[in-house]
Amino acid sequence: MSNNITRQDLYDLTHKELGISKNECIKFVDSIFETMTKNFEEGNKVKISLFGSFDVKQKKSRIGRNPKTLETKEISSRKVITFKPSKFLSRKINK
Repeated sequence: MSNNITRQDLYDLTHKELGISKNECIKFVDSIFETMTKNFEEGNKVKISLFGSFDVKQKKSRIGRNPKTLETKEISSRKVITFKPSKFLSRKINK
């Protein structure tokens, strides 16, 4: 696998591990992402046990500055998704 994991990588891994058809794997993986996206749109937190939590946060508008030109500009308010790894995942990557 490459450094980045693509949907195709997830389809292939699911097919290899579960032994179900490629079409079923595509539906399975895509349904997970659709469910997560729907929850984000509704402002809900998505928690995956032993992996971590994704949360939608509202950022306020603020004044930003272009570091090259030093020009100031307002950055509009927006929603962002944050990720907090579980304790299990944190311990695993910090061994």
